[in-house]
Amino acid sequence: MANLAAEPVDGQLVLRAAEALVDDGRAADAIELLTNANRRATDARLEERLVSLRHAAFDSVDRRLPDNLSEPVTATPAAPGLPALARADLSVETLRSGLARDGCVFVPQLIPAERAAGLARGIDSALAGFDESEHAPIGTTSPWYVPFVPAEGRYRVGGRRNWVRASGAVWTADSPRMLFELCELIDDSGIGALVTEYLGERPALSANKCTLRRVPVDTATNWHQDGAFLGAEVRTLNLWLALSPCGPDSPGLEIVPRRFDTVLETGTDGAMFDWSVAPAIVEEVARETPVLRPEFEAGDALLFDHLFLHRTAAGPEMTRERYAMETWFFAPSSYPDGQIPLVY
Repeated sequence: MANLAAEPVDGQLVLRAAEALVDDGRAADAIELLTNANRRATDARLEERLVSLRHAAFDSVDRRLPDNLSEPVTATPAAPGLPALARADLSVETLRSGLARDGCVFVPQLIPAERAAGLARGIDSALAGFDESEHAPIGTTSPWYVPFVPAEGRYRVGGRRNWVRASGAVWTADSPRMLFELCELIDDSGIGALVTEYLGERPALSANKCTLRRVPVDTATNWHQDGAFLGAEVRTLNLWLALSPCGPDSPGLEIVPRRFDTVLETGTDGAMFDWSVAPAIVEEVARETPVLRPEFEAGDALLFDHLFLHRTAAGPEMTRERYAMETWFFAPSSYPDGQIPLVY
């Protein structure tokens, strides 16, 4: 193979080299090759191929159960409210302890505010690309919006995209440029290494659970645990990343800061959907740990799993939209049905 690092980037040459690796059963090496080339000079062709290759490579990823699944976790006492954990102090031990105590871990300034602002601009471009795609010629919204096509016959898309767009979001996988930026962020922030160690295997993303969000002020809200539709036995972690301030004048999150070991009853009187939790049940379980509405700055992150009880915090007093990225990591050995996999 040519020494590509010593030559100007030739996208077509890189793509041919990547396909040779794929043909040789080395999909992971092909992903690394395309990633390194795109770091040197962004190329929409490389980014689009990375999306499809990350999906196709899922069947060949290692699946293994970690040895520490049954280890007890000690939740250290915390002061009232939601304690902050500095990025430098984020480890598997502090993550597990925070999840056991509060159901989540708050990490201020996981990424710099300047990087968050650039990602927010990317969300604007991805949403605009989605809106233009109905009438624009094929390919003209690349690299910001290119509908991802999963393996035919194995995964259902249906009307999911339009439902997500109606809520102010698009799938990250439908924006090749933003999926590339997300994977770079996962590496640069150390989240990828952390989640890999926490789950005991290199995680996979979900095309239909990883979203780019510009949340309108009039968004509907409902209490839920994602385990209600992912399944209670999955092993997962969500990176919820604020890309703009979330507080009194823009939608944020409302949370119940405690650990739940099961999925609560759903669909009872007052619940918006059959998978959401009624306000009366939330009031009951939040008696000792009252509902919180944390304020976030651009670049702040919240880590939680499928048993965390939360909802979008919105109200008529709010005047600004909220930008955020939501990224769900899954252990391949317990990957849930209905999700569309992407190798991280």
